[in-house]
Amino acid sequence: MEIWINPACSKCRSAVQLLDAEGTEYTVRRYLEDVPSPDEIRAVLDRLGLEPWDITRTQEADAKELGLKEWPREAGSRERWISALAEHPKLIQRPIITADDGTAVVGRTDEAVRDALGR
Repeated sequence: MEIWINPACSKCRSAVQLLDAEGTEYTVRRYLEDVPSPDEIRAVLDRLGLEPWDITRTQEADAKELGLKEWPREAGSRERWISALAEHPKLIQRPIITADDGTAVVGRTDEAVRDALGR
């Protein structure tokens, strides 16, 4: 199990605390320092069953600067969104937990983190 976190994020700290409390073995990836490649983002999206715009933090300054709210949310724009996430990792929703069974969840709630634990 791997968890992508920003240590400054309260949701990430909460998810890590819950994983620790459950005695879970996991690897931490500080994705702002160890930036995921476009291929890694595609793989996580496949595991999540989501599109890049579904995991984009559109209220971030970078998102506003890029005008992401105006970008089309369609298959033809998918690669543009993935490139933006790779170039501006702060835009990636967090925390993302990749489970051992090949799935993933965005662990913003205790329920989502427990869901990952049950996989």
